[in-house]
Amino acid sequence: MPSYRRPHVRDVLRMMWTRSSLFLREAGGIILLCTILLWVLLSFPTSPTLDNDYDALREQARGTLSGAALDERLRQLDDQEEGAIFRRSYAARMGQMIEPLIAPLGFDWKIGVGIIGAFAAREVFISTMGVVYGVGGSADETSLTLRERIRDEARDDGRPVYTPLVGLSLMVFFALACQCMSTLAVVRRETHSWRWPAFLFAYMTVLAWIVTFAVYQGGRLLGFS
Repeated sequence: MPSYRRPHVRDVLRMMWTRSSLFLREAGGIILLCTILLWVLLSFPTSPTLDNDYDALREQARGTLSGAALDERLRQLDDQEEGAIFRRSYAARMGQMIEPLIAPLGFDWKIGVGIIGAFAAREVFISTMGVVYGVGGSADETSLTLRERIRDEARDDGRPVYTPLVGLSLMVFFALACQCMSTLAVVRRETHSWRWPAFLFAYMTVLAWIVTFAVYQGGRLLGFS
């Protein structure tokens, strides 16, 4: 057995600095570029034409309410306006474009937008859904308002959008899909090629779609909702 010695602090710090700087040089730029692109998709256009005049609704609220009720109403209008603007964003349009592809998995276009936003990090899915449903980007899994909106969401035929089977399908999809820009950036750094990150993303996405399709459609055949 080799003899074990206490590591030298200087050597440990040097190795940490070398590895960290290497990561930032080779993968940090890719992550930054992907982050900027994702931010553009989620944030633009900034001043689209909306169905409601939220400034007029705020003035109406100021004329009829006061105190805590006014503050709550103004907060609701701010969240609703944020959601309305977001639903006109490029990411929302992409979600609507991919809806025919994800509909067999039990997902609607709003979940599609959440999947696009989750490319930054999986936990971003919930806050993205909070913006989509107009309850604010600070929403999390404990947000009662978001849970109520999700619970009340229905399809054109009256069936609820979010069911236990849809929740299971969503978990299966995220367990298999390569929804992480950092992972792809590291693969690009290690392989010095875009071929393997592209293959990884395509392969894992197709695999996630197939397995999720089997889970959702199989669940429906068995009578689950």
